[in-house]
Amino acid sequence: MIFLGGKRVGNVGLGSIGYEAAKRLEAFGRSISYNSRREKPCESYPFYSDVCELAANNDSLIICCALTDQTHHLINKQVFSALGREGVNVNVGRGAVIDEKELVRCLVHGEIRGAGLDVFEDEPHVPKELFGLDNVVLSPHIAAFTPESFQTGNDVTVRNFSMLPKDNVTV
Repeated sequence: MIFLGGKRVGNVGLGSIGYEAAKRLEAFGRSISYNSRREKPCESYPFYSDVCELAANNDSLIICCALTDQTHHLINKQVFSALGREGVNVNVGRGAVIDEKELVRCLVHGEIRGAGLDVFEDEPHVPKELFGLDNVVLSPHIAAFTPESFQTGNDVTVRNFSMLPKDNVTV
């Protein structure tokens, strides 16, 4: 069992999703720090420009960044090594931000404690090795598929249509 209280979490990416994750983790008594393309001066969370340094100073990483040429396999052997044997990696961003083959190797050999994944490098294909591990939680990437998110989407669509000119519009 992993207890949340008092643990340190490093957010890789502090955009809107990363920020919302940080707020929720703070409610569990987690200490938050982050890595992002650039430091956000308005944030009180400690900033790490180097993701390995972020991993070395935290108990877990939550990956919330976009997939770009710069972030492809950003979370790699060096980062997992810095995170250490007790470290937990959670990816809710994009699958290819993590070097998935290296993640599987680290999990199988106990080089990190565990992982929570709802995205994968070669979706919809999930590495078969992950299904047999008891230190991995797999979930479909469906956070947006809630009644509330559908209602919000509907409300936005109706509002946008209501702002269209009334005459000579083909929809």
